[in-house]
Amino acid sequence: MQAESTECGNGSQLTHFVLEGLPYPPKLQVPLFLFFLLIYLLTLGGNLLILLAVARERRLHKPMYWFLCHLSFLDMTVSSVVVPKVVAGFLPGGGAISFQGCAAQLFFFHFLGCTEGFLYTVMAYDRFLAICKPLRYHVLMNHSTCQLLATGTWLGGSLHSTIQTALTFRLPYGRGTRVGYIFCDIPAVLKLACGDTALNELVTLVDIGFLAITCFLLILMSYVYIVSAILRIRSTEGRRQAFSTCVAHITVVVTYYMPLVFIYLRPGSQHPLDGVVAVFYTTVTPLLNPLIYTLRNKEMKAALMQLGRRAGSC
Repeated sequence: MQAESTECGNGSQLTHFVLEGLPYPPKLQVPLFLFFLLIYLLTLGGNLLILLAVARERRLHKPMYWFLCHLSFLDMTVSSVVVPKVVAGFLPGGGAISFQGCAAQLFFFHFLGCTEGFLYTVMAYDRFLAICKPLRYHVLMNHSTCQLLATGTWLGGSLHSTIQTALTFRLPYGRGTRVGYIFCDIPAVLKLACGDTALNELVTLVDIGFLAITCFLLILMSYVYIVSAILRIRSTEGRRQAFSTCVAHITVVVTYYMPLVFIYLRPGSQHPLDGVVAVFYTTVTPLLNPLIYTLRNKEMKAALMQLGRRAGSC
């Protein structure tokens, strides 16, 4: 579908956008289509295995794995919001998206992405209690507390996304229909707005910047205490196991926050690498998370092997 040019102020109503997606030579169309489709299927499969393993193994019914299940669900849904449209972009007319569909994609991406940022903070707090206050851990991180913290992350993400989506789509649109990005995100969509976007850019910078910096500092503070506590552990095996769990979490946090800073905390950015970074944190990171957590976690690996044996015996 060809984009129909719409001039600002001509009174016509914009009905669709066209996502330009990634630039690529024609000969790579089929390989890229298959590559992104494979990554999407692996992302769904890997995170679904984590959910099944935790659900089936009673020994994994612990706060850490409860939050890991939320992370796996978020990775599956974030990927599902973005990647299918990226895959469709390699097909004729696949880049077209309705105005309402664009708004929905932007809302759910920020809803799920912000929820994931809050969840990383909660997971750091959980590790802080487990390592720094082990005798009181099960009292402080009981079932009710886990439920409350998980619910808070989802409500916080919903509030953030509602504000950002409402501010973005309050503006009139008509400066063309081609979105120079792989999905409908705030910086790319605002370039097509006819009105003044200064308020939107300021709110995006302050809102996302404040949330990201606050969450990151809380995570950093937690791990300062955690590392200090680990260094006091006399058992070499105990230190190794604690460090292994923490390294997995820190790796995931870095792969989440670095792209976020690159994309959103540079006002008016039109860097050509934005699209590459967007592909990384919407496509690759959701695939890496289950690998990072399972390869460095003996309990999770044992649960997955048990799940495989049960499936093989059926």
